[in-house]
Amino acid sequence: MATIRDIATRTGVSTSTVSRALNGSGYVAPATKQKIMAAVHDLDYVPSALAQDLSSGSAHNIGVVLPHMDHPYQTQLIKGIMTAAFASKYRVTLLPTAYDDETEVGYLEQLHRNQFDGLIFTSHGLPLSTLAHYQQYGPIVMCEHPETTDLAAVYSQRESTYREVFHWLKAQHADHLALLSYRPESRSATTQATMKAYRSVFNDAKPTTQFLTAVMTYEDGYRVGSQLTSAKYVLTDGDDVAAGVRQYLLDHHLPVPLLIGQENQLTGRLLGISTIDHHFETVGHEAFLMATGKLGKQRRVGIPSEFIIR
Repeated sequence: MATIRDIATRTGVSTSTVSRALNGSGYVAPATKQKIMAAVHDLDYVPSALAQDLSSGSAHNIGVVLPHMDHPYQTQLIKGIMTAAFASKYRVTLLPTAYDDETEVGYLEQLHRNQFDGLIFTSHGLPLSTLAHYQQYGPIVMCEHPETTDLAAVYSQRESTYREVFHWLKAQHADHLALLSYRPESRSATTQATMKAYRSVFNDAKPTTQFLTAVMTYEDGYRVGSQLTSAKYVLTDGDDVAAGVRQYLLDHHLPVPLLIGQENQLTGRLLGISTIDHHFETVGHEAFLMATGKLGKQRRVGIPSEFIIR
């Protein structure tokens, strides 16, 4: 593959003259420019897109750090980010982590080396303080509330809606409740928000409650269905999970409890399952705009979520 040096050698001019001719960034005599462009054609020279991006001060590339794509939280965020990126003519690079700290640090170091214009973290394994340290190298936007750090964030206002759900359950005199989540409270902002709302609503009069983790997909819901035969109310981590629980119980001719899903998925709409819509597509869209400086000086944007009773 030909380089600028090859063009300079062929034409007998300096590499800086070749660069000025190619970029139109300074004066080059017409005859010299014609000779350079002829060499470009003969050698089939193609400028490095990365070098051009770096010289312009922008890679037009946003990195999206995500642990996996197995949950509607991630897929809805990505849809919103991609829609905004396409409209802004930006590239989006998906950066999977499986919650591995070393992998996350590697992506942060790529931001340090200007390989991205910014990073959007849909979730994280590293402490927020570590992420905050890397803000000096470029924009970092969280898709969850960043607590007491000064990280920029666009997030769903989940806790108030979780309280609404638990108040509704309390009004139903709910007993034998089951709460299904993907990660434990110590590792998940979602589970922390759920449990905080649960404790604030039920206080000292908590119903009999099962807490199950590692439940994220339809298959997971089906798998844990055998543990929910005495549950009368089940709050799941997604509509697909609720559908899995429902199908297990139906397959085994067991009563189906009142199910509440999350993310307003197609399964929930088809089966008439009540749900919480966190509007993560909107969160992703606004997170992209914040990462690319299109929201001005705004560094915190909360998107209201919604309890949908069916």
